Amino acid sequence: MPRILTVMGSGETAPTMIKVHRRVMEAVGADSPADAVLLDTPYGFQENASDISTKAQEYFRASVGRPISVATWRGADDDTVTRERALAAIADASYVFAGPGSPTYALAQWVGTPLPQLLADKLRRGGAVTFASAAALTLGVATVPVYEVYKAGATPAWADGLDLLSEVGLRVALIPHYDNAEGGHHDTRFCYLGERRLSMLEPDLPEGAWVLGVDEHTALVLDLDAGTAVVEGNGTVTVRRDGESAVLAAGTEISLDELRPGTSAASPAPARAASPVADEAPVTNAGIGLAATTDRLTADFDAALDARDPDGAVAAVLELEQAIVQWSADTLQSDETDQARTALRRMVVRLGELAAVGAQDPREVVAPYVEAVLAARVGAREATQYELADRLRDALVDAGVEVRDTPDGTEWSLAADD
Repeated sequence: MPRILTVMGSGETAPTMIKVHRRVMEAVGADSPADAVLLDTPYGFQENASDISTKAQEYFRASVGRPISVATWRGADDDTVTRERALAAIADASYVFAGPGSPTYALAQWVGTPLPQLLADKLRRGGAVTFASAAALTLGVATVPVYEVYKAGATPAWADGLDLLSEVGLRVALIPHYDNAEGGHHDTRFCYLGERRLSMLEPDLPEGAWVLGVDEHTALVLDLDAGTAVVEGNGTVTVRRDGESAVLAAGTEISLDELRPGTSAASPAPARAASPVADEAPVTNAGIGLAATTDRLTADFDAALDARDPDGAVAAVLELEQAIVQWSADTLQSDETDQARTALRRMVVRLGELAAVGAQDPREVVAPYVEAVLAARVGAREATQYELADRLRDALVDAGVEVRDTPDGTEWSLAADD
């Protein structure tokens, strides 16, 4: 069985990482729930932990096309049987995945247990380990305690990591979310550290260690049998030592030996590109975050209305509805999802306002738009996005369109018609 370690900077349950999951799972033959497990420890302290697991399982089933089971290991309150079941599931699986949450919380549960050795054995004997976001932070010799520093104001200091990457000869502090820009006017790069704090921390790294950064919606796939490292997704991978950085662009394929500071590949010069994967169909919205998609489609919608292009306006509504469904499994996109839904409601309201435009029968004027929104509502319900479906209905009502669900289908009328 192949030995593959994949590091994702973020987007682990987003459209951008579908083909990475799919290709690695296919490589190790992860075809059944017993073959692939989701380790829930990093977010095990959250009250909505079960919901996060359910969304992730639906993402793998519906988007990746492969099932995944949950290895439940949430914390000190777990009984011995629960923990032993999780360890057994991880040992038997060919694909182990962990993602969002708190890296220091996960480390507090894992250090001193058989888990680090289980993961190392998998990389020695065969199998795939895919760690993303918070879980990715634990892979190196040193870990950024991101919650404590960024949220609670703790003095920046490294925490000990699992040092799993030493299994592949990389003595690093692994930093996901490397290109994060959520701060807007303040620096939140480097997993919310920013340049000032990372520069403070860098001299305190263990001897011989350096920083390996993975951008958001980007994966670094390490094939241990082939001895290669491939950068996939939207962004780049950065090799940084003593404040000096070299960047590997998406599509880069190098040897593991070259993935170190001072090598010819890990340099400012352009690296060679990997061959494209010809059998992968493009994923809708892949390469674009939901916020950027919302901004683009809002602009398209407004431009279509200005140009009196009903087909263009309807297309923007339908594409935004589909984007919301696709990105709904990504637990890191909750704020962006709310913003997208607000934009969608605004579009629907503006479409409803067209009923009062022109001398034409108002129902004829607005019918194409209402039917498009109703079709989007049907799609949301079929995707079990019931809250979105209800919001679409409410937006129609706010715009003066009454909707009635009947045994024969959905009927609608303008309020003035009654």
